[in-house]
Amino acid sequence: MSNEWSSKKRVLGLLNGEKVDRVPCFSGMGNITVPGLEKYGAAFQEVHKNAEQMANAASSSYDLYGYETAVVPFDLGVEAEAFGCNINYYEHTEGILYPTVKTKVLKTGDKVSVPDDFLERGRIPVVADALRLLQKNWGDKIAIGTYILGPYTMAGQLMDLNDLLKNSFKQKEAVTEILEGLIPPLIALAKHYKDAGADYITVREMGAPSDIISPKMFNSLIVPPLKKLIEGLPGPRILHMCGDTNPIIEMMQACGAEALSVEQRNDISASREKLGKDAVILGNIDAYNVLVQSKPDVIKENVQKAIEAGVDGIMPGCDIWPEISKENMLALVNATKEFGKV
Repeated sequence: MSNEWSSKKRVLGLLNGEKVDRVPCFSGMGNITVPGLEKYGAAFQEVHKNAEQMANAASSSYDLYGYETAVVPFDLGVEAEAFGCNINYYEHTEGILYPTVKTKVLKTGDKVSVPDDFLERGRIPVVADALRLLQKNWGDKIAIGTYILGPYTMAGQLMDLNDLLKNSFKQKEAVTEILEGLIPPLIALAKHYKDAGADYITVREMGAPSDIISPKMFNSLIVPPLKKLIEGLPGPRILHMCGDTNPIIEMMQACGAEALSVEQRNDISASREKLGKDAVILGNIDAYNVLVQSKPDVIKENVQKAIEAGVDGIMPGCDIWPEISKENMLALVNATKEFGKV
């Protein structure tokens, strides 16, 4: 790479532990916007099944606002569909509705059954093709990202969530067996995405926040399979969790990802103090209440506070809601450039 800092060099440099010229503004989660969809004449319901539209929508946030990444897919049902779950795409509904899982295929006590053609099922080939297109068309400018679900969040897509939570306490061994069974296909999927063109991979384990699962339970139930999963993934890797992650931030770090992504309920200063100066912390801008519902000056203030508190990368706490305004997206990117110089 040249001495000039492209967005790709900046993001990947940060994730690989290098000193970069400034704080980057990027994500490991969904980053499409309505203006980006309009640019390519695509409806939100259409982009989940079409590789070209998926790639175009993902790259549009860099093209329109200078947002420093393109991430696919856009919903949390890709793996579940490959396991045999039915997905509701809300194809005849106007507006922004994310695909959701309609039918579950797993119960507590079941053994995880991975289809032989898992990587060829559902929309996995679509996501892989979108990654190839993104790398071909934009890979010299921006880092291309993708994500997989963490074992516990994945289990919550395949089985009734209430049963999963209840049996995490009552039938811990059975739940652990399910989590362990999900590790091999998730590793295979991440490697498949990496081979297709992903530069970095985010593990989204947001189904196990500390306000639902105690730190003690997190350490005994969530950490072992999560650590095993991350150890098997190609890098660089980001671990994202929702909620107040301060009580578990050191356990998150022990899972082995190169970077940790947290949301607005995390006290960045406290996390920085616990993890030290070398940990890569990404966050923690409220993806809806700040980015969508507030004004550019509020976004600017939040970005400044996050950087002063110690984040290494400005990242929304969840998927960017597509109805964010152009002005607010630009405020997010421009404030990062203004306050993120090192």
